[in-house]
Amino acid sequence: MQSFNYSEAFNRNIGWVTETELYRLRQKRVAIIGMGGVGGVHLLTLTRLGIGKFHIADLDTFELANFNRQVGAMMSTLDQPKVEVLARMARDINPELDLQCFDRGINAENIDAFLSGVDLFVDGVDFFEPELRSLLFARCYELGIPAITAGPIGMGVPYLIFMPGQMSFEQYFQLQGRPLIQQYVNFLIGLTPKAWHRDYLVDPHRFDLGQKRGPSTPMACQLCSGVVGIEALKILLRRGEVYAAPYYHIFDAYQARYARGRLFWGNGGPLQTIKRQLVYRMVAQQLAKQSSPAAPLPAVINERGVLMQILDLARWAPSGDNTQPWRFEIINDRHFIVHGRDTRDTVVYDLQGRASQLALGGLLETLEIAASHYGYRCEITRRLDLPDITPTFDVQLQSITPQPHPLARFIRARCTQRRAMSRQPLTVQARQVLEHAVGEQYRVIWLEGTPQLRQIARLLFDNAELRLTLFEAYQVHKAVIEWNTQFSADRIPDQALGLDKATLRLMRWALHSWRQVQFLNKYLSGTLLPRLQMDVWPALNCAAHFVIVAKQPLLTVDDFIAGGRAMQRFWLTATQ
Repeated sequence: MQSFNYSEAFNRNIGWVTETELYRLRQKRVAIIGMGGVGGVHLLTLTRLGIGKFHIADLDTFELANFNRQVGAMMSTLDQPKVEVLARMARDINPELDLQCFDRGINAENIDAFLSGVDLFVDGVDFFEPELRSLLFARCYELGIPAITAGPIGMGVPYLIFMPGQMSFEQYFQLQGRPLIQQYVNFLIGLTPKAWHRDYLVDPHRFDLGQKRGPSTPMACQLCSGVVGIEALKILLRRGEVYAAPYYHIFDAYQARYARGRLFWGNGGPLQTIKRQLVYRMVAQQLAKQSSPAAPLPAVINERGVLMQILDLARWAPSGDNTQPWRFEIINDRHFIVHGRDTRDTVVYDLQGRASQLALGGLLETLEIAASHYGYRCEITRRLDLPDITPTFDVQLQSITPQPHPLARFIRARCTQRRAMSRQPLTVQARQVLEHAVGEQYRVIWLEGTPQLRQIARLLFDNAELRLTLFEAYQVHKAVIEWNTQFSADRIPDQALGLDKATLRLMRWALHSWRQVQFLNKYLSGTLLPRLQMDVWPALNCAAHFVIVAKQPLLTVDDFIAGGRAMQRFWLTATQ
């Protein structure tokens, strides 16, 4: 029987997401309330997207009335708890899921546990439970957790997104203090202001708020999971425009119509108020006529497989210009050699081989972390009889009690980011975690605040002039950039440089010859755009810069290798 392998299982997502983004999704935690019509399919869709951690809640069991729309409802699951059934289905897709089940539902006592560590909340609460829905969205807003609600209305999907610091659920829907029937009305007309579904509702009597019933379709539930999956991807990866409330979205597949609108005052606006009053009256009349009350990282098989998995993870360690100044020689299933080399003779940036030595340190730290995932530790010995220009290490794998390193899952997610970021200050907790990561032999100096950011930007701007005008640097750039690609096996892909398309085209033209570089620099201010885009703008737009400082001077190759290990721990922790 084939064993589970996360990378292979979700490989087809890559292309629409990068490999780095896929591994970022693996670390995200999503809370889903309700495992019925939409909640269950949300869980399975997000699991197939590659998300690796979930909190799910429901206190109900499956019954025949669920069969038309609920993904977990089958003859084999009748009377079984929905949470247990959907947990089995999700784990059948990804056996390595970190999945916590809340089979007694959610209330004021356990809501914080349900939302603990959550990156996104997805609403699958039954339409007729407005108080629970309000409680969850209010707590998400207090905790700064993005939240999505999507309803399977007709043969389409209206949906809303609530982001921290923007319009809240209560500000939009205005449910608080209203009778239960009015809460139903407010939620319905706030969720779907255009009500296109009414045009093809063939039996209006099937929709009855007083009896807490309404028709549904499986197609609408699937559409809900589609839009929620897309918006979840955008929110969790922080890419693409997210139109949060007061924006609403409606897609009706039956009528092939889509609308995105904005209710600046939510349900409190003049038009929405008129709608609410009309529907309140209509529902009251309907009720008056009623004569009766409402009813783990990939698993491997053998030691050689373990070794290959460890080396496969280790090769993701960072190196200058992605040159990877090392090669592996496998001696046996428990022993291999790391043949290091520095590039001081050909790369102007590799002064005395220090950059390569730091990279080798990052590699060795990555090996240690990767090995822990499979129940091994690395016994690493440098061969002292070889010159410093070719640092060489014997690595023996020793069995230990499996204790996966907390950073192991972030090895593939770590990447080089050369673009502008958020200026939101680091929290005290984030600083402490990062400072702890480097170890007792190092300290971290933080450079933050507008004056220091400007100083760093000026330093990088001046340094970049050297980088862009030295002939030795030109030789490196010409050799290490791979053009027209997002990924590269052993060079820097041009799309990772942090430059816009026009500047990339200009740079590619210039790098054809040193004469063209000189012409561009002399007559067309050729260094200005790259310096602004790659150095100044990112330097000014970030939370802080940092310097990792050794408490003792770095004098030997081993000192710089140890420094590289500290660097990698910091980088992986930042990724985490």
